[in-house]
Amino acid sequence: MQPLTAPPRYGHPAARAVPQVASVPMRDPAPSRWAYRMQRIMLTPHLRRLIRIGLPTLALAAMVGLYFASETRRAALVNTFTDLKEQFEHRPEFMVTLASVEGCSKELAEAVRARLDLKLPQSSFDLDLDAARARIEALDAVKSAELRVRSGGVLQVLVTERMPVAIWRLDDGLTLVDETGHRVASLLARSDRPDLPLIAGAGADAAMPEAIEILAAAGPLGYRIRGLVRMGERRWDIVMDRNQRILLPTENPVRAVERLLALDHAQDILNRDLLTVDLRLAGRPTLRLTPYALTQMRRAQGIETVESDL
Repeated sequence: MQPLTAPPRYGHPAARAVPQVASVPMRDPAPSRWAYRMQRIMLTPHLRRLIRIGLPTLALAAMVGLYFASETRRAALVNTFTDLKEQFEHRPEFMVTLASVEGCSKELAEAVRARLDLKLPQSSFDLDLDAARARIEALDAVKSAELRVRSGGVLQVLVTERMPVAIWRLDDGLTLVDETGHRVASLLARSDRPDLPLIAGAGADAAMPEAIEILAAAGPLGYRIRGLVRMGERRWDIVMDRNQRILLPTENPVRAVERLLALDHAQDILNRDLLTVDLRLAGRPTLRLTPYALTQMRRAQGIETVESDL
């Protein structure tokens, strides 16, 4: 049995003795050269975007590509989207069941409906409004057309009808034309539209605006005017009753008509025995008398006239 002894007190030589511990070398906290380079590379913005966005995107694209590599899967997906599209487009609120034609006469409205050639009811997504408008505007009597699909399944067709302002006499019949000379419709007889003036001659339709101005300027003579004739596709003649004709110049025919009205107001020349009034020379109008008036004038001047049996 060992005797109990008290621990050495502080300051005792036995207490100052400290056991020797083997020294351990300290680890260098600095990274190695390759670790430093990898850390710098990972801090590059483009590489970080590639890892965070590019690689997942490529993986997703690869999975989608593998999935759609099968033709059966592709066909099934296309059929699914096609069925959904058809179900959506053929819903009741998108179906057109009625076509309404407005802004024109009853006869033209029937022609427009026939030209539409639509099988109703039909989905509004299946309607080709541009092609339908082109078919309607191909009608001679239609100036313009506007198509719109209204609520309630109604296709509204707003038609601007061409209004005839004159009758154009051709070799093969009569044609109604508008203010631009565009054909409106055929006419069976002149008596069907006695309210419209008559024009004739090649190229008369192209000069229709000028003809309207001439007729407007010759308003006081309107009850005597039978029509206008286009001469040589460059000028007009006014054909009046009593076989009188007024030859207008190529340039400024309206001004020539105004001079004629002033001359007639001063001398009442149009009520005389005249065949033609030639206004082609602005400074020198020329009058041509009827044969009877010419004979009487020569007799009044003492000029002998020889009557021929021919």
